[in-house]
Amino acid sequence: MVQNPPAGCQRIIPYIMYKDAQAALEFLCKAFGFEERFRMPGPDGQVMHAEVGYQDNVVMLATAVEEMGFTNPNELPARHGIIVCYVDDVDAHHARAKEAGADIASPPEDQFYGDRTYRATDPEGHHWFFHTHVREVAPEDMKPPGA
Repeated sequence: MVQNPPAGCQRIIPYIMYKDAQAALEFLCKAFGFEERFRMPGPDGQVMHAEVGYQDNVVMLATAVEEMGFTNPNELPARHGIIVCYVDDVDAHHARAKEAGADIASPPEDQFYGDRTYRATDPEGHHWFFHTHVREVAPEDMKPPGA
């Protein structure tokens, strides 16, 4: 029997577009610790489809083909979303990303909801938020600063 979803895939998968998907693959692996799992080159040598993994999760990406209506966030007037990724040690992950040249939007900091987080932007403008859950907080106790 065929497995649905396929082995190694979660049920909801982010799929992001890059002007230079080849460079994005290199950056995501070097800076954020992803592992390249699959690459399908297009007839023109561009990355038609690729998959990078982090533990049991996958992110799909491809070259943004303008003729199909795709672009990257740097081409937009505002950001359209973020990608959240839980890592085992957010401080070590931050150090790796910073060393690899990631644009760090905010350094690791404990949050009121129990996570320690930092934010980074990749070279084409995708916003990545990295979290480590460091303490349990009951929903009724989750109060943002100043609330």
